[in-house]
Amino acid sequence: MSATAATSPPSLPAPRQLGHAGFWIASAVVALALALGLRALGSEYAYFAATFVLQYVILATAWNILGGYAGYVNFGAAAFFAAGAYATVAMGKALGWGLVPSIGAAALVGGAIGFGTGILTLRLRGAYFAIATLCLAVVLQTVVVNWSFLGGSRGAYVIRPREVPWPFDTYSGFLCILMLGLAAASVAIARTIEKSRLGLGLAALRDDEAAAEAAGVPTLRLKLVATTVSGAMMAVAGAPLPFLNGYVEPGGAFGLAYAVNAIAMPLIGGTASWAGPVIGATLLASLQQAATVTISSAANLLIVGVVLVVFVCAAPHGIIGLFRWRR
Repeated sequence: MSATAATSPPSLPAPRQLGHAGFWIASAVVALALALGLRALGSEYAYFAATFVLQYVILATAWNILGGYAGYVNFGAAAFFAAGAYATVAMGKALGWGLVPSIGAAALVGGAIGFGTGILTLRLRGAYFAIATLCLAVVLQTVVVNWSFLGGSRGAYVIRPREVPWPFDTYSGFLCILMLGLAAASVAIARTIEKSRLGLGLAALRDDEAAAEAAGVPTLRLKLVATTVSGAMMAVAGAPLPFLNGYVEPGGAFGLAYAVNAIAMPLIGGTASWAGPVIGATLLASLQQAATVTISSAANLLIVGVVLVVFVCAAPHGIIGLFRWRR
């Protein structure tokens, strides 16, 4: 055996590679099945309700990359969400871009803000990091309120295009299917991170950061990667908001509901797995949408609080943790 062959690093096992490819294919198949089901219903409300749920699936999945995998609680989810929404407004006003290219711009803006947050808070941990992210939301909201180009405190109106992309019948259907594709991609990205070396490093960071540093894990670099990816994905979740409502204003875009739901949904579903935020977001967002129709939208945060208290007491590790414990 030659020296080159003896010292060459082992390749990744084929089952792991096939597993990743299989999951991406399965995500595409599930997304296609849901898209066909929604198209068969053909209901405007079904499109709106599905878009509402999928928006929170992306937001909760993005939050979990930093808060669940790395253990750094981010109270500024609404800031990244609003940054994506206002990036869409800015691109539309400055360059005349539509929604699809604006999503890429929103990802860049959210990733840049996440990277900057990581740089400024490299040495902060625990409650200090959480407070820093909360301050970020306050600072960004103040900037937007005083920025007349983005509408300031009055907000900004966004007119939907008259022409609907083929093969959609309505723009609501286009938004729903677009959000479905973004949600499938976000979940696939989260699972890929969880099963990779990056996920192992983030798990070590979450369990004991000091021990991970002593073992040679590049904790600062991993934190920067997590804040950047999480920020970009949360901004993508907020990018379609102006086209969904036709109007965006600071009080709504930076609303408490986004920050609370982004934390509560992964906790209810389980933060240790990519599936936890999906389950928690689907459950909680569906309950909130049903309450909005039957009772009032004012009951949404009440539902979040009640469900969160129940799960914290009955299943501290979320629904995923409950099933794993039983098995």
